[in-house]
Parts: sequence; structure tokens; C-alpha cells
Amino acid sequence: MAPKNENLAARVHGPNDLRLEPLPIPEPAFNEVVLEVDTCGICGTDIHFLKDGGFGAERLIRPIVLGHESSGIVRKVGSSVTHLKVGDRVAIEPAAGCRICDLCKVGKYNVCMNGRHSPTQNTDGNCSNYFAQLADCCFKMPDHMTMEEGALLEPMAVGVYAGRQVDVRLGSKVLIFGAGPIGLICLIAAKAMGATRTVILDLEHAKHRLEVAKKLGVTGVIAIGKNDSEDDLVRKIKEVLGGPADRVLECTGSQPGMRISIKSTRNAGRICLVGLGNKDVQLPMVDAISREIDITTCMRYNHDYPAAMEIVASGLVDVKPLVSHHFDLANVHEAFRVAGQGEGVKIMIHLIPRDTNNKTKFKN
Repeated sequence: MAPKNENLAARVHGPNDLRLEPLPIPEPAFNEVVLEVDTCGICGTDIHFLKDGGFGAERLIRPIVLGHESSGIVRKVGSSVTHLKVGDRVAIEPAAGCRICDLCKVGKYNVCMNGRHSPTQNTDGNCSNYFAQLADCCFKMPDHMTMEEGALLEPMAVGVYAGRQVDVRLGSKVLIFGAGPIGLICLIAAKAMGATRTVILDLEHAKHRLEVAKKLGVTGVIAIGKNDSEDDLVRKIKEVLGGPADRVLECTGSQPGMRISIKSTRNAGRICLVGLGNKDVQLPMVDAISREIDITTCMRYNHDYPAAMEIVASGLVDVKPLVSHHFDLANVHEAFRVAGQGEGVKIMIHLIPRDTNNKTKFKN
């Protein structure tokens, strides 16, 4: 299929003000490639920008293009780029550091204050027909991978980074709070990293997501009822895991999730706070300190795309069951409505007709 001559973008102008509008087609800098975006998944941060005008310190100060879970086709190559060529199918890492600050120099580009992290208040996302990205942030996919799987590498990299942050290893008993897309991805990553017993929790009304967790091989699921106390849930978790959790991946950002995570973790266990939720929380910190529980966080990923690519491309994990809905770019408003209502798991927007660039059709 010939490249398009227009560059339509899903651009948010304010709370619940999403517009599909044309932008100039970019040209690559010497170290960039211009990509024709094929598939873009919707993430919770996109929804926060659309519904709430941002998250945390990232506020909407100008119209920005949403989207960052994407794959595409290389259409133009910068003068110094040698490892990619026109026509290559790539997964797009949407976060890059400035390369010169102290954080970047010690390898923490994921939290670089001057980086190009899509989408943030100063950087557009890539739910657009064309997107220019640093070439070293584009990872060529093998022929058997689909463009949808390429788009799923972004959340997969989050799961890999979270698992590395708490050192999930062979034999780990892992608790995951939240069965949304990131929670389910964390389940996939934890199992790939060696976790042998896993339990995932979510609210009763999210039973459709807990069913996906079962298909992904979780040891047990717990549907949280409105009358369940913290102690009830801690007891249920320990019953499923055969004791307290070694590692916890808290993917809701909620106060109850964080509190129960601490109470469910063994002495000297590790917790990673992955989700963005309540701004301020009250936690049982004396309990955590007295039992030397290690509480850490993760933001984006840190050189985790290669591992995410390998575990998906090798067939070690199957991320396809996460995809619940497909929409064309013309139906982007309905796609965000479905995502915002939590009606599915992972919603994919196709900027090119489905399977155009897939060697094998995506079946889900």
C-alpha cells in the first residue's frame, strides 16, 4: 500500500475535547526515522489527559497528540541512520532521554527531565499517520510478529521493568493488584521471569478482566467485594499463594491496593508501585519498616524493549489475548469512549487497514 498523503492526528485540546485534525508530515533529523504508524493502543495515561487534563505534574498546557503504544513502517531515514531502512516494520519506544543530563548519563533516561516522552505536556504522542522518532528507539520486528504485538511491546516493557525493579525470579510468589492492561501485562512478565505462583485481584465488576487472567495462566484470581475487609483479602491472598507474597506489583495506584500489598508481603519482601491513582495515601508504614519491606516505584521502562521484544518474538509469552477491541482511526472517539469506560482490556486503533503489514493475520 502506498503511503498516505495526509497526517491525521488524535489531538486533545482540553478535558473531553478530542479532535481528529491534520498536521504537517514530519521530516527526519539526521538520527531519526519517519514512521507511518500502523497500530496504536490506548493507555491509561492517554485517558487521564483526555478526561482529567493530565496526571501528576503533567498537565495539558497546549493541544497534544495522544498515543504511545505503537508500531509502524519506516518511510524516511535520517542521514546517519544505518540499522533501519525504508519498509522495515518496527516497534516504537516512545520515551527517550536528552542524552546529556546527569540522569541520562547514569542510565535513568526514563525519568530525564528534558526527555522526549510521548505524550507529555511538551511532547506529542504518536496516534497520527506519521511520527518522527529517534532511530535507536525503533526496534525492527521479525516477520512473524504482528503489528498489534509490536504495539503491545510498550506495556510489555513496563511489565518487564516492574518485575526487574522487585527482582522477580524463579520460584517467586507474586501478588498483582489490578487486572487492567498493565496488571495483566505484569502477570505475563512475572511468569516469564520465573514466578511460579501468582494471584491477581480486581473489583467484582471487572470479572471479565479476571477471566483474561485465567486464560493467561494465573494461579488464582480474587474478585473484591464491597464488604471485603483488608484482613479478609490478606487471608484470601495467603491461601492462594500458600503464604505471604515474595513480590508485589501494585498496578491500581489506590490506597487500599497499597495497604493490602504491604500487609500481604513477607518480611524483607519487595513491592513495586506501578499504577497512577490516588495523589495522597495513608499507609501502614510502621508495619512496612519493622518488617523491612522494600517499596520501590517504576516510571515507564529503562532499556527493557529488547527483553520485551525477545519474550514476545520467541513465543515464550502470548500477549494477543489482551486485545479486546479494534477501531479504525476514523472511529477514534468511540475507541476512547470504550477505553474510558473500562469495557475491554486493550483497545487498538488501526491507522492503516488491519493486517496490511502483517505477514500472518492477527487473530483476536
